[in-house]
Amino acid sequence: MSRKKGLSLDEKRERMLELFYERKEVYQLKELEKICPKVKGITSMSVKDVLQSLVDDNMVDSDRIGTSNYFWAFPSKASNIRKRKIDDLEEQLKESEKKRVATEKKIKQASVGREDSDSRTELLKQLAEKESLNAKLQADLDKYRECDPEVLEEVKTQTVMAKEAVNRWTDNIFSIKSWCKKKFYMEEKVIDKQFGIPEDFDYID
Repeated sequence: MSRKKGLSLDEKRERMLELFYERKEVYQLKELEKICPKVKGITSMSVKDVLQSLVDDNMVDSDRIGTSNYFWAFPSKASNIRKRKIDDLEEQLKESEKKRVATEKKIKQASVGREDSDSRTELLKQLAEKESLNAKLQADLDKYRECDPEVLEEVKTQTVMAKEAVNRWTDNIFSIKSWCKKKFYMEEKVIDKQFGIPEDFDYID
């Protein structure tokens, strides 16, 4: 019989937050080390690291009173923090989209205009940077979506937008690669190496 798979760090973080939200109480570390294994299936040895990661991300509050440290997290504050974070991410997505449109125009101009090697290099570099940015924004949105069901629908929409943006840039990069191969008889491996495009580069499902 195969051994039961342990919880990932994200799963432990989510379960510990659930404990705080459900009970709405203030705890010391030693109390959490006793409660979490029984109630949420988080091993006592990992409680300290999981708790610290939540504190570092401002998802759990902490304060030192005398010689003891106390920890708490209430749903109302957590929801507000995540909503502000999502607003910031949405603004970043809007700015990223503006830059994408501007770069897309430049790509169209470059494909029918003069064949300037420096211009092509810069365009491909911009494409790669924006693809990376959109992927990061999508990951951040997914992270906050998992932790706060109140904004689930809103973040789902933004996640779809981010995924579509990533795939549009992926399509643009494939188009530029095809154009370079036809115009300059370059091998695909040479293009990938020159512009730092990974071998597993592909669309996101």
